[in-house]
Amino acid sequence: MSELRDNYISWIRDAHAMEEQAITMLSSQAERLESYPELRTRIEHHIEETRGQSQALERVLDRLDDDTSMLKVAAGKFSATMQGLGGMFASDEVVKGTLAGYTFEHMEIESYRVLIAAAEAIGDTESQAVFETILQQEEAMANWLAANTGKTVKTFLARDEADLEASH
Repeated sequence: MSELRDNYISWIRDAHAMEEQAITMLSSQAERLESYPELRTRIEHHIEETRGQSQALERVLDRLDDDTSMLKVAAGKFSATMQGLGGMFASDEVVKGTLAGYTFEHMEIESYRVLIAAAEAIGDTESQAVFETILQQEEAMANWLAANTGKTVKTFLARDEADLEASH
């Protein structure tokens, strides 16, 4: 049982670090989205959800008598900062950001599916409910991005063609 619990705790820590990385990445992206107000509004909404997710994971770890991994959180934030800085120089930043965001959402979705299965295996129904709620939020964001990618790309192309600021 100890190894199962160790894996479970490690995966929860990973999810917490992932959410902290997402906050940094999404905040950096939202700051620069001047020409895409609908996308910016949705990302800002998801940032608030993500902050809540991070706090919920901290409470799960507290309840399990564990804590977050500061090293994983710091590494994730550093990675997100570097990604954000790199995106600043792309002439199609909004399109690349949409691709990265959609990909990241699916990594989060699968991470929560892993945690749900592990919580079920270990009998942690309280945490399972938390993971299921977060999973629904991540799926909603991924679905929103999928439904709006065409609009974002078409807006980018129209703005670029008209020599208007299009990258962000």
